[in-house]
Amino acid sequence: MTTIKQDDFIQSIADGFQFISIYHPVDFIKAMGEAYEREQSPAAKNAIAQILMNSRMATEGHRPVCQDTGIAVVFLKVGMDVRWDAKMSVQDMVNEGVRRAYTDKDNPLRASILADPAGARRNTRDNTPAVVHMELVPGSTVEARLAAKGGGSENKSRFAILNPSDSVVDWILEQVPTMGGDWCPPGMLGIGIGGTAEKAMVLAKESLMDPLDMHELKARGPKTRAEELRIEIFEKVNALGIGAQGLGGLTTVLDVKVLDYPTHATSLPVAVIPNCAATRHVEFHLDGSGPARFEAPGLENWPKLAVDLASGAQRVNLETLTKAETATWKAGDRLLLTGKILTGRDAAHKRLADLIAKGEKLPVDFTNRFIYYVGPVDAVRDEVVGPAGPTTSRRMDKFMDTMLGQTGLLGSIGKSERGKQAVEAIKRHKGIHLIAVGGAAYLVSKAIRASRVLAFQDLGMEAIHEFDVKDMPVTVAVDATGNAAHESGPREWRARIAKIPVTVA
Repeated sequence: MTTIKQDDFIQSIADGFQFISIYHPVDFIKAMGEAYEREQSPAAKNAIAQILMNSRMATEGHRPVCQDTGIAVVFLKVGMDVRWDAKMSVQDMVNEGVRRAYTDKDNPLRASILADPAGARRNTRDNTPAVVHMELVPGSTVEARLAAKGGGSENKSRFAILNPSDSVVDWILEQVPTMGGDWCPPGMLGIGIGGTAEKAMVLAKESLMDPLDMHELKARGPKTRAEELRIEIFEKVNALGIGAQGLGGLTTVLDVKVLDYPTHATSLPVAVIPNCAATRHVEFHLDGSGPARFEAPGLENWPKLAVDLASGAQRVNLETLTKAETATWKAGDRLLLTGKILTGRDAAHKRLADLIAKGEKLPVDFTNRFIYYVGPVDAVRDEVVGPAGPTTSRRMDKFMDTMLGQTGLLGSIGKSERGKQAVEAIKRHKGIHLIAVGGAAYLVSKAIRASRVLAFQDLGMEAIHEFDVKDMPVTVAVDATGNAAHESGPREWRARIAKIPVTVA
C-alpha cells in the first residue's frame, strides 16, 4: 500500500501550477514553430512570431506566458490501494496547492476567481477554489493532470444535444466561426461526444490534456472513428481560414482531440472547448517517494526567429495624436505606440457608465486617449508591471457608444474582433479599435515603461491604470470607416485555401 503525504501532494500541486504558468509544453512549441514556417498570411505569421517570442521570453524571465493565469482545473486518478497521510480533504489539499502557487512571492499569478458569481462577484484573492474531477482506479499511485484555463477560450465553449442522425462535424463547423479570434488561436479543440450533458463537457475538457500529435496521427493513419473525426475536423476547421488571432491564415488549430462515451439511444451530446495559444497543462504521478519534480524545457526547443516587429509598422506618438490622424489608418495596418494609454475592463467600464448616466464627473480624462482592455499580473522585483496582454474586446461592446460619444476617447485596444454593436459605434463616432496579440503578455509588458493607478484602486487588476508605453506593437482591427480586419482576413484566406491544391496541415 502506498502512502501519500499531505505536504507532498500540496507541494506538487503548487509546483505544477507555477510550472505551467511559465513553460509551454515542448510539443506545443514545436507545433507553433511548424505553423510559423508554414504560414503565408503576413498578419498571422506576425502574430505567431509574437507568441513564440513571448513564450521564450517568459521562460527566460521566469514569468507567466499570459496575464490571464486561468482557473485551476485538476483531473485526479487515485489508486484504490493509496493511503493518505493527511488531515485535509483532497479538494482542500488541491486548493491549498493552488493558493501557494498563485500567491508565490517570486512569481505571483493573477487572481481571477470570483465568489458569488451571479451576485457580488467578490475576488477570492488566491484563485481558489479549483475545479477538481476525481476518479478511483485500480493501483497504488496518484495521477494528476493540471490545467490553467484562461477565460477567453473557456468562454467560447459550446454544447448541444444533437439528433442521433445529425453530423457532429457539421455542427462543429457551424460553431467555430462564432468563436472568432476571442479564444486566441492557433490552439487546440477538445471535443466530447456522448454520455450525458455534463459528461460530454468533461470529456471535452479532459481531452485537452493530451499532447499535440496530429502530424504523427496523420502519418500513421486513424485506427478508430474518433481518430477519423480528429483528422476530418482538423482539416475542415483550418480550411475556414480564421487563422492566428482570427486575422486570417492557414492555421487555426494545431490539433483536435476527441473523447467519446456511450450515450442514450435518443441522444447525441456534443461539446467543444477550445484551448488557446497559452496552452498550459502538465501531468505528474505520486508513488509515496516524495513530491513531483518538473523539468524546464531547454531553450534549444524554441525556433530561432529573426523577426523585426518594427519592420513594416508605423510609429505613432500618442501625445500628439488626433482623430484626423487616426482616420487615415486602415484595417490591418501595424503600429508601434509610444506615449500614455489608459486601462479599463468590465468592472471599470460599468462604473464609468453609471457615473455618466448620473451626470457625475469622471475620475479620469479620456480626451484623445486610448483605453487598453487589460488586467495585468502584479509586478515583481524591478518590473514596472507584470505580464499585461489584452483581454477579450467584445465584453466591452455595450459600452463603446457611450465611451466614444461622451468621453472624448479616440479608441480602444484589446484582442480579437468587435461585435456589430461596437463596430457601428466606431463607425458613427469615427473611432478606432486596435488589437495586441493575445498570448504575448510578457512581450507586451516590456513595452510598458511606467504604470500608475488613476482610479478604482479597489478593483485590483481591473483598476484604471495609466501606462507609459514605448513601441507597443498593435494592429488596426476596426478602422474609422468600420472596416474590420477580422472579417476581411478570414474571408480572403478562406478563398485562398479553397484554391490551394494540397491539404492544409
